[in-house]
Amino acid sequence: MFYQISLSSQTKSCMPYQELMHCRVTNPSFLLKSKSAKHGKGGYKKSHATITNLWTKVPRNTNMENLRDNYLFPEICMREMEHIKKYPHAKLIRLGVGDTTQPIPYTISSVMSQYAQDLATTEGYSGYGAEQGNTELKKAIAETFYKNTGITSDEIFISDGAQCDISRLQMLLGSNISVAVQDPTFPAYVDSSVIMGQAGNYQERTGKYNSIVYMSCGPDNNFFPDLNNTPRTNVIFFCSPNNPTGYAASRKELEQLVDFAKNNGSIIIYDSAYATYIMDDSPRSIFEIPGANEVAIEVSSFSKFAGFTGVRLGWTVVPKNLCYSNGFPVIHDYNRIVCTCFNGASNVAQAGGLACLSPHGYKALRSTINYYMNNAEMMVELFTSFGLKVYGGRNAPYLWVHFPGSKSWDIFNEILEKTHILTVPGRGFGYKGEEFIRISAFAPKEAIYEASMRLKNHFHDTSDRYVLQC
Repeated sequence: MFYQISLSSQTKSCMPYQELMHCRVTNPSFLLKSKSAKHGKGGYKKSHATITNLWTKVPRNTNMENLRDNYLFPEICMREMEHIKKYPHAKLIRLGVGDTTQPIPYTISSVMSQYAQDLATTEGYSGYGAEQGNTELKKAIAETFYKNTGITSDEIFISDGAQCDISRLQMLLGSNISVAVQDPTFPAYVDSSVIMGQAGNYQERTGKYNSIVYMSCGPDNNFFPDLNNTPRTNVIFFCSPNNPTGYAASRKELEQLVDFAKNNGSIIIYDSAYATYIMDDSPRSIFEIPGANEVAIEVSSFSKFAGFTGVRLGWTVVPKNLCYSNGFPVIHDYNRIVCTCFNGASNVAQAGGLACLSPHGYKALRSTINYYMNNAEMMVELFTSFGLKVYGGRNAPYLWVHFPGSKSWDIFNEILEKTHILTVPGRGFGYKGEEFIRISAFAPKEAIYEASMRLKNHFHDTSDRYVLQC
C-alpha cells in the first residue's frame, strides 16, 4: 500500500522530491537517502511520515520516471539549506542561482504600484486581457528589440517568462520529434524533452539520453558546435548569450546555424534571455540573421534584463513565415496552445514591462545591467589571478571557470565549505560541464568584494586546498 507523505512547508520548499518518488511507506518511520550519500559523504537518515491515504489506480507517467537526479536549482537550494543548518552564524554569499538582487528602478515599480492601486477603482479595474498580451507592450517589444528585422508585433506573444514558454513550445511540437541541445546546456531544455517523451533511454555511463543530440560546446571549439558533424534533428535548442558558459555567438556562427536549420528543415528554438548583456557587436536576436524567420522561434524574458525574476514577464516570437512540413503556419498552433493553456500575463506585470521600455525606464535598466557587468569583470580578474582559465563574463553575467582535473561537485563543495560562497557545479549543466563551475554576477557589489577577499584567502592558502592541487 502507498501512503501520502506529509512534510513541513520549510522542507517542501527546497526538498528534492525525486528521493521520495519510489518510497513505499509501511510505517511512519522510513529511511530516506540523503543527497550527501550520492556524493560519497552520507548515508541514510530516518524521517517520519503521516499516513493519510491509499494508492490510486492511476499509473504514473513513465516519462517522469525517466527523469534523473533532481532539477539542478532546487538541488542547489537544498544544499544551501543544509549548509545554513550546519553553519547558522556564517554569512552566506550567493553567486549560484542566477537571481537578480538590485531593486527594480522606481520609474518602473511606481507604474506597477499605481496600476495595482487603480484596480481598487471602478475606472481603473481590469479583468482578463488578451491571451497573446497587451497590444502596446507587444509594439514596444517589436520596436525596441526587433527593429529592422521584419518581426511585427502580431508575431509576439507575451507570457509569464521564458522557461514557461519553453514548456509550451514542447507541448506545441509534441512527443514525436528529435531534439538537439548544446552541451553544456540549460537543464530545462533536456528535462522538458524527457517529460514530453522525446529523450529516449538514460545512459548511466555518459549521463545522457540516447535520443537527444548533444552538441559539444566547449573551449576546444569556441563554444559553438561542429555543425558538419551534427546529425539532423527536428528541433535545435540554442541559447546566446549562453547559460551557463556566458558565450555570445557571433554573426557568422548564427548564419551557419540558420543555414544548417534550413538545409535540414529544422526549427531553432533560440533563447535570448541574456541578450541585453551583450557588450560587443554580437547579434542580440536570431532574427538579425537573414532567413531566420523561416526556421526559428525566439523566447526571451524581462527576468534578468529588468529584475523581473519574481514579477514574471517574458515573450516568444513565432514568425508567420515559419511553417510545418505540410505548409501549415506554426503561429496558428502556438496561438491555440496559448489560448488553451494560458490566460495571459498579469496586467500589473505588463504595465511594468511597458515602463521598462520607456526612455526613462530603459535608461535606468541599462545602469543596472552595467552594475552587474562590473561585478562580472571584477570576478573575471579575480579567478584569472589564481591562474585559472575563465570564460564568459564579457557578454553575459555568468563566468564559466575551469578547474582542470577536478570534479565540479567537489569544487562546489570545497568553495561552499571553506568560504561560505554558493556557486553552481558545471556538471549540473551536462557532461561537458565537468571540471567547471558557474559564477553569477547577480549580487550586491559589497558581496562581490567580500567574496573576492574570501576566495583570495582560500586559494592562496596552499595548506588546505584540494582543487588547485588537482
